[in-house]
Amino acid sequence: MTPALVSIHGGHSGQFCSHASDTLEEVIQAYMARKFSWVGITEHMPPVEDRFMYAEERAAGFTAETLRDRFHNYMTEARRLQKHYADRLEILVGFETEAYSGAMDYARQLRGQYRPDYIIGGIHHVADISLDSGPEDYRQAVAACGGITNLYCRYFDLQYEMIETLQPEVMAHFDLIRIFDPQYHQRWQQPKILACIRRNLQSIADKGLILDFNVAALRKGASEPYISAPILEMARDLKIPTVPGDDSHGAEMVGAFIEEGIAVLRKAGLSTNWEKPKAQ
Repeated sequence: MTPALVSIHGGHSGQFCSHASDTLEEVIQAYMARKFSWVGITEHMPPVEDRFMYAEERAAGFTAETLRDRFHNYMTEARRLQKHYADRLEILVGFETEAYSGAMDYARQLRGQYRPDYIIGGIHHVADISLDSGPEDYRQAVAACGGITNLYCRYFDLQYEMIETLQPEVMAHFDLIRIFDPQYHQRWQQPKILACIRRNLQSIADKGLILDFNVAALRKGASEPYISAPILEMARDLKIPTVPGDDSHGAEMVGAFIEEGIAVLRKAGLSTNWEKPKAQ
């Protein structure tokens, strides 16, 4: 039986994300055109303060306050589209968190205010420095942590804090920390890093959370999705539900590499009876 097409981490749009394109409705229509069974719309949470805005948001003239207004509009529009297209596509409305200073408390506040269907836990900063905005920022994060091993450990410690305190229904791109590290395969052999990974996966298993198998890494030229093969095997052995996410940032990206991701999951022996996130 062919597995259903789903995305547990999708639906960023240019309407509500400055590094995406198209309207949210156009993105949702693209999922319908690709015959997806269900999709999670998971726009980024707004920043706690101006210093955590992305460069493109500053260039567009936003402030933390106006981005909060945009997030409110996102939740309103996503709920409208969820209802409007209910007979054609099952849409789950969520948002993606951050882990810089103050972000987890703010995410908890937003969760209480907007009551999303679920939240997806993302770590994009260590030492309040962006990890995925470019190699130079990544090098700054390495320096701030006193070396690459410490950076990995700090990343997974932040992730563990998020798992334990925020308990997002889904953990996004578990090993995003490898994004600008060509030697990342070696890191999985280091005892300190491996201990952090095992600890985090055990906590995810204990709490019944879901892992995002994020195929956007393939779209960006990586050799494997987030999650890397050795970590994926650990997740399988712990029976952690692992569900594809395209992390689309526009209609043209919808569904990109989803089939390839599903093939990897099947080969690794993971279930393709996709578990759906449910708000706790």
